[in-house]
Amino acid sequence: MNKKNFILIGLVLLMAVAYAVFFTDWFKPQIMTISHTTRAMPGRGNESNPITFGLGDYYELTEIKVVAIDDLANKDVQPLWHLVSEGSDSVNRFSYGENIGGMDPAVEGVKAQPLKPGVRYRLYVTAGKARGQHDFQIGPSR
Repeated sequence: MNKKNFILIGLVLLMAVAYAVFFTDWFKPQIMTISHTTRAMPGRGNESNPITFGLGDYYELTEIKVVAIDDLANKDVQPLWHLVSEGSDSVNRFSYGENIGGMDPAVEGVKAQPLKPGVRYRLYVTAGKARGQHDFQIGPSR
């Protein structure tokens, strides 16, 4: 092969790489769509209503973390709920504080802290390369 062929092959490869980077999703992180819902449950006293998060698709979760938004400025903020795993069962929804198959507390023996009505929280969810976050707050039970 002569020099001209090497240059042409190089240009074709460069164009293929540019196409893959700029016009495909191969190198972009996946963004999860997260929603939440609460269901009023009579007879719960002063406890808050349970909150359920929907992910819009099935994921094998690797981390779930909930922190109070007002505490985010503190570098040493402790999550109210923090689960980790190498890959959970495939889920598309879960409830706050739920034991999700294949996931364990980040700190052994630590359970989910109760959520307080009127406080704003942020949920972080990771599933491999897919990530998402969702702000929420709960109201008092009625």
